[in-house]
Amino acid sequence: MQEFRGFDGLSIAYQELGEGRPVVLLHGVMGVGSQWIDQGPARMIADSGFRVILPDLRGHGASARPHDPAAYPPDVLADDGLALVEHLGLDDYDLGGYSLGGRVTLRMLVRGARPRRAVIAGQGLDAVEGETSRTGGYRRTLTAIATGGELDQAGQQTKHWLDQLGQDPNALLHVLDTHVATPLEALAEIDVPTLVAIGADDRSHASADRLAAALPSSRYVRVPGDHWSAFAGPEFGSAVLGWLRNISAM
Repeated sequence: MQEFRGFDGLSIAYQELGEGRPVVLLHGVMGVGSQWIDQGPARMIADSGFRVILPDLRGHGASARPHDPAAYPPDVLADDGLALVEHLGLDDYDLGGYSLGGRVTLRMLVRGARPRRAVIAGQGLDAVEGETSRTGGYRRTLTAIATGGELDQAGQQTKHWLDQLGQDPNALLHVLDTHVATPLEALAEIDVPTLVAIGADDRSHASADRLAAALPSSRYVRVPGDHWSAFAGPEFGSAVLGWLRNISAM
């Protein structure tokens, strides 16, 4: 595990595997970068000739997780992502993310990141909104976990997940406050070829086709699985690797 300084000096952790063309991959909410290795296609991508770079987003994993709200200004995850690109001196690279990582990827593109290729996966058109229909549920569950409140079965599962990963619910609550809205017209200005991938049974992100339609240079693909199982499925890995290798096939 390595680290760099985010835009405000806080420590952001990342790890790398493989050699070759750099590709930065961002994890989902309440996750860590190593999930791309343990459950996702990072090893397959690295074995295919890529240098895979996997940060832990602010508030997650081995990165800084302060409880001060001032450490979580609007769009800070995109700020940190842009700072990582600058820190590593990447000028010819690829960029992608799953779920929250897809949202951060989109914000980085809107903010001026220009990778050769991009991947936005496990995310729908509501990624352009300041809060989605899921944000309130995350907030209630994380608040209950942080305060020792009553949890339903889904909340208990979330708590078990956070305990396994050593996550901090208070820090994650602040992460939810960093989201900003993206005007639809801003999507029309993104000229980076972008793969929009979604699980065929991912009902909560079913508007992924509309997100793809809003991006001028995109390809839309559905792979087997729901929001969680699609990420670990071989079809998702093959779709991402094929996109990274064969941009001319758009």
